[in-house]
Amino acid sequence: MFEGLTERLNQVFKKLKGRGKLTEKEIKESLREVRLALLEADVNYKVVKGFVSTVETRALGHEVMESLPPAQQVIKIVHDELIQLMDGGKESDLRLGGSPPVAIMLVGLQGSGKTTTAGKLARYLQQRQRMPYLVPADPYRPAAIEQLQKLAETLQMECYAPEAGDEPIQIAGKAQQEARSKGFDVVIYDTAGRLHIDEELMQELKELRALLAPQEVLLVADAMTGQEAVNVAQGFNDALGITGIVLTKLDGDARGGAALSMKSVIEKPIKLVGVGEKLDALEVFHPDRMASRVLGMGDVLSLIEKAQATFDERQAEILEKKLRRDEFTLEDFRDQLRQIRKMGPLEDLMAMIPGVGKLKGMKALRVDEKQLARVEAIINSMTGQERRDYRVLNGSRRLRIARGSGTSVQEVNRLLKQFAMTKKMIRQLNKRGGKGQLSNMFPLS
Repeated sequence: MFEGLTERLNQVFKKLKGRGKLTEKEIKESLREVRLALLEADVNYKVVKGFVSTVETRALGHEVMESLPPAQQVIKIVHDELIQLMDGGKESDLRLGGSPPVAIMLVGLQGSGKTTTAGKLARYLQQRQRMPYLVPADPYRPAAIEQLQKLAETLQMECYAPEAGDEPIQIAGKAQQEARSKGFDVVIYDTAGRLHIDEELMQELKELRALLAPQEVLLVADAMTGQEAVNVAQGFNDALGITGIVLTKLDGDARGGAALSMKSVIEKPIKLVGVGEKLDALEVFHPDRMASRVLGMGDVLSLIEKAQATFDERQAEILEKKLRRDEFTLEDFRDQLRQIRKMGPLEDLMAMIPGVGKLKGMKALRVDEKQLARVEAIINSMTGQERRDYRVLNGSRRLRIARGSGTSVQEVNRLLKQFAMTKKMIRQLNKRGGKGQLSNMFPLS
């Protein structure tokens, strides 16, 4: 999402690097470009004005004018202020205390992704040892109830089944009693989407809030809507007093201004972000990590968390032993490929590595996820013997595998060549460094 803004800011800071002491004129010129970059990224103009003013005050102070190297100090100030811009000092953790069942209301415009977010949130809570209960409180949108019930079925969770003709208030009241009797400790209410200027429907939300006394009223906002998302947040907050924001479609190609503006404008925290379509694509929002991504500094902590959530520690230990004994096979290669793909798009993972985004050619690099699927198809088309010992693959076997996987013999040959090179590299690591170097390859083992 922040690709355009990151590129512009890196261009600004690149001009400062290598210079000696910065003059007041150079700092102001650089901050003028920062201002334009933020405005082009669709950040609210009032937010931009306050942000640049604060950075300028600090940049023209002793901490830069007296520092060496000054360019790095300016970057640090911008980084610090971006964190403040998105943090605001508000509580960002989900509030799940109090007597169960704890109520969480999801509100927002129609089409913002509330129902899908309800499913993602339920999975997120279940992974944290909670017992969520899904409630479709939207009897208006066609198939809204069925959609949430289908998500619950996929997640193997329970979902309340409203009676025909029930209004949202009736649905919420009955679901609350049922959740309590069944022992659920969190209830997620998926409310109807509406315009924030629709007084009748907003009144309905107010009544729901009064009935449920929810610990959280989360506004689900589509990051792709840009500045309008800020206006929507303001409207819902004025009417309901929301407790936080869930920003969806953060993996899209929008300019990112909403993420940088919303917290500052309504002074309510972004608590969670949707980073994909799958039900596990919901993450805690970390302002410091997001600021690092915006400035192209990577996000190692998020990368480590993704790896820890995906890789099994015992499997990693088994794999390391196989590598040490030179028993790494194409089956192991396929399994590792599957694990990496579970972590998300490779482009996003690479962007989390510090410095990678600034490398020449990285912008033009687009990882073909279909190619990874073809690699897996090739390996799946082999027999067990062939996967365990690729050296038995003669010309006729390679032709059979290519036909069976819908690929070409050239692609099969390329995969085998790459695998042979990987095996060679592993043997060299075993000879040179032994356990130390292999454990670096598998930090979770």
